[in-house]
Amino acid sequence: MNDVLGQALFDYFHHQSKYKLWIHNQYGEKETMPIAAFFREEQDMPDIEWLALERCEGKVLDIGAGAGSHALLLQNNKLEVTAMDISPLAVAVMKARNVTSPIEADIFTYKGYKYDTLLLLMNGIGLAGNLERLKILLLHLKELMNDGGQLLFDSSDISYLYDGKPMSDDRYYGEINYQYEYKKQKTEWFKWLYIDEHKMKGVAESLGFKMEVLLEDEFGQYLARLTI
Repeated sequence: MNDVLGQALFDYFHHQSKYKLWIHNQYGEKETMPIAAFFREEQDMPDIEWLALERCEGKVLDIGAGAGSHALLLQNNKLEVTAMDISPLAVAVMKARNVTSPIEADIFTYKGYKYDTLLLLMNGIGLAGNLERLKILLLHLKELMNDGGQLLFDSSDISYLYDGKPMSDDRYYGEINYQYEYKKQKTEWFKWLYIDEHKMKGVAESLGFKMEVLLEDEFGQYLARLTI
């Protein structure tokens, strides 16, 4: 995949670029993704992210760390954080922002270390793409957890997108196709998963996890904690 998102982060940080990052989707018009959101300070983060960061403990792996804003806050709280992203340019931005331990890696193939907290914010669990790959991802994440460890993530129920529209019969409604566009460069279409709380609980428990919902809001968004 072209590193379109990484380029947008890099340009914004180093050159204060005003170019827009666009997201094409399958359900409506293309939308802009505010690049500044990846660089927000603690006071600009939603309650779900605040609580997730407060619940982090021990050795932390921040998966899909982006520009490193969550990792920086955890570092300030004296936690040992490894900030992972698949984008080389995002990792370069994290290094420039003084994130202590940024690494370029694919979570699906990453191994060799174990952590007390695995963190997937901004619907990071969605990188699974669909329900089957979610099961593969969760089983892999289980191997990265220390005894007594936890997985913290947020997601949401997006059934509202289908109000008045038929849902597909051949896939779960939270499996969405997206494409990034920046400076007229586009990624390939990729799958992203939004999973409702009830469905997530069923998947997690089928794989031997215990799921606790730490916070939910009126928009169907929730923060969950998985333990073994």
